[in-house]
Amino acid sequence: MKEEASQTLKLAIPIIIGELAQMALHLIDSAMVGAISYKQLAAAALVINAMNIPFVIGIGMTISVSQMVSMANGRNDTKLVSHYLFNGFCLCTLTALAISFTLVFGKDMLHHLGQDPEVVTLAIPFMQLMGLSIIPMLLFMTLKQFADGLEHTRTAMFLSLAGMPVNILLNWLLIYGNWGFPRLELEGAGWATLITRSGMFLALAVVILKHKTFQKYMAVRGTQWFLNAKTWRELLHIGVPSSLQIGMEAGAFAISGIIIGTLGAVSQAAHQIALSSASFTFMVSMGLAQAGSIRVSNAFARANWAKIFVIGKSTVFTALIYGTFCAITFATFRNIIPNAFNKNNEVVQLAALLLLFAAVFQISDSTQAIGAGLLRGIKDVKTPTVLIGIAYWVIGIPVGYVLAFQFGMGASGMWLGLILGLTMASIFLLTRFFKMTKRNRTV
Repeated sequence: MKEEASQTLKLAIPIIIGELAQMALHLIDSAMVGAISYKQLAAAALVINAMNIPFVIGIGMTISVSQMVSMANGRNDTKLVSHYLFNGFCLCTLTALAISFTLVFGKDMLHHLGQDPEVVTLAIPFMQLMGLSIIPMLLFMTLKQFADGLEHTRTAMFLSLAGMPVNILLNWLLIYGNWGFPRLELEGAGWATLITRSGMFLALAVVILKHKTFQKYMAVRGTQWFLNAKTWRELLHIGVPSSLQIGMEAGAFAISGIIIGTLGAVSQAAHQIALSSASFTFMVSMGLAQAGSIRVSNAFARANWAKIFVIGKSTVFTALIYGTFCAITFATFRNIIPNAFNKNNEVVQLAALLLLFAAVFQISDSTQAIGAGLLRGIKDVKTPTVLIGIAYWVIGIPVGYVLAFQFGMGASGMWLGLILGLTMASIFLLTRFFKMTKRNRTV
């Protein structure tokens, strides 16, 4: 089991670093606009919460590319890998355009969410720019999933890391108006994100088209780059449930953020600090889940259920260790972390409390991500989607709402509901994965 865990980690580490770099961009944006005022931070949180569901639905669609590419790679079928790349890219381009236009032209919906009017005014131009930036980001993610599916995970990692100093510099210029640039504050962060994401996509596209590592897949594009209805159905079979799974989880956090926003800007800002911190640690779990899913998918292509079981077991064990470490870290530094985002005393105190709740769900958050990823690797996506929906939307959110408003617990009540939802999702998904592997190993 140690050897399998080591192999999964070797694949996962570049994915994790790339995911953390992407999340760091959001944390840097939050910290830099939060230094202006907590209402700027609350406006950023409102936009991120409002667009989070459609954005992660798009990310879910890109996951279908890595899953199908990984399975074709397991069969050593170069032509099929190239074919999935082209069709997956076309599908994800349409998805990105649809999501972006919906957000850009639907930005006025922020007026109808019961938020602080000043916060909404600050959020509208930021919403428009972030909506546009979804196009290059999802196209970058599509190409990243292609490379990840081939287990070439370092390429996107380096580009993600390179994007960080670019984004920080652009933030410094456009948020604060340094070196003669206009002081755009939160809107400046939106421009910085759009420019950085566009550059990252173009750079990765050039690498995949030109680098010798991917040349054999480009060499067959003349015969394999054509649209095929059957291929789209295969991609959608994975992509739609994956989108729903990730969307329901992200939606639970986003809706919680919007509900908490009705309690005031202080609660909204504190929630964003705690959620940003928890999301940062979750990126490691996502990277581990992606690596486990790719390796399981590769073994699934050869119907090697014994290997699938060992990969799954070792990945879950790794997630347990990581989740425990994160829980201890959050509990220990809960009074220090909020000060990196904002100096308002009320915001800092509430964020410290919410970080304690975030510490509690670190283990279940990590293991549920692994469970969903492992099940995607064996192409089991429909039933897990239902189970995730029950965990978050039948159990977690309703319980959180009742605790927040009926029992007067406010933001703390919503976070207790999230803890319950994540725990149930973890139990449901891992139980299903190990039952399926046990059944197939004995056939």
